[in-house]
Amino acid sequence: MKLEVFEPAMCCPTGLCGPSIDPELTRIATVHYVLKQRGFDVARYNLASEPNRFVENANVQAEITKGLETLPLTVIDGDIVKRGAYMTNEEISELTGLPVDAFAKQDGEKPKVRITLKK
Repeated sequence: MKLEVFEPAMCCPTGLCGPSIDPELTRIATVHYVLKQRGFDVARYNLASEPNRFVENANVQAEITKGLETLPLTVIDGDIVKRGAYMTNEEISELTGLPVDAFAKQDGEKPKVRITLKK
């Protein structure tokens, strides 16, 4: 199974930058991280940084000609399965067979952030 998410234009590939971060983008970044760690084939494409991905996929190209409000689009094995919103943790759990709590940090757990400083 290949899961792809085609997202609206954002300032960076994940949208996790700037003065205020959308919690939904944080959630979806976590979900994709967990899926990749478990061996799933997942990808996110940002309209601003990877417009060619939108043009190369005929289904996505046809969808966005209707308007950009259909973004984000979730595509599984080439078929659009969700429009205008990200899949919920429950939907992804059902799709992958992973428990819902695999995608959520435990209560009281601080997020692990790695910072690399370059000189």
